[in-house]
Amino acid sequence: MTSIKLNPEGKKIGSIFTIVLIIGLTLFAAGCAEQGDEAVEGTEVSELSEPVKIGYVLWDGEIASTNVMQQVLEQAGYEDVEIIAVDVGPLYQGLADGQFDFTTSAWLPYTHQNYWETYGDQLDSVQTNLEDCKIGLVVPSYVTIDSIEELNSEKDKFDGKIIGIDPGAGIMQVSENAISEYDLDMELVSGSSAAMTASLKKAIDSEEWVAVTLWSPHWAFNRWDLKYLDDPKGVYGDADHVETLARLGLKEEKPNLYGILTRFQWTHEDIQAVMVDIENGMTPEEAAANWVGNNTETVNGWIGEE
Repeated sequence: MTSIKLNPEGKKIGSIFTIVLIIGLTLFAAGCAEQGDEAVEGTEVSELSEPVKIGYVLWDGEIASTNVMQQVLEQAGYEDVEIIAVDVGPLYQGLADGQFDFTTSAWLPYTHQNYWETYGDQLDSVQTNLEDCKIGLVVPSYVTIDSIEELNSEKDKFDGKIIGIDPGAGIMQVSENAISEYDLDMELVSGSSAAMTASLKKAIDSEEWVAVTLWSPHWAFNRWDLKYLDDPKGVYGDADHVETLARLGLKEEKPNLYGILTRFQWTHEDIQAVMVDIENGMTPEEAAANWVGNNTETVNGWIGEE
């Protein structure tokens, strides 16, 4: 066999060629990576500039959570975050139709059960954001009855009324069921959350008897000594949780936003702090900003900046 021997010059040329090839491949790979990064950054920038619409109901807790979420998203770089207050029915309809991107206001599985049964298969259940939430009939602690079953026997002291909130609220539907199940000879008065708490305050100031539809968490339990009436028939169900629901397609269209929603979870103490600030005179925006400013570690965790 004949062997081929390269002279020193041939070896040098081969080495130079190899080095040039390696440098070229390295630069090519770096260029591809940079283009990939630019594509990802471009997607994020595009998402941040798109409008975000949050639907919510005018319950004190939902006012608090929605305003906090608006400020969290603005801190994350979203340029156009709009919050839109509606009744419960239009909230679920709007999510199903794609009018809203998401809500943090869904009380499940009991309070909004009827709406979930109608629209649930058209919605994306993202994450539970608040655990152990209760609804029921509430009275001042000085009221001497302890059960819904006793309301009829003392109905005159309550002026024959149970003070409710907006008529479309899930708690109102459940309360209508309670009146039927317990055969109560009392009227469920609809109004608003603000009107209900005003009636509660007026009665307590005069030490009069009053029964209201109420839920936990709520700032009223911080202000007054209140108690739930026992519900032996279980009409109001066990504890609810508050859930974040999104329109179908949000996960694919706005993945960064969706990621924030999957991480959004807080406590009764958190939400009550915002509600109490609002009740003490702050606007919802001011109270939300105060909480966000005092809880940077939690907020950064939601945004994904830990």
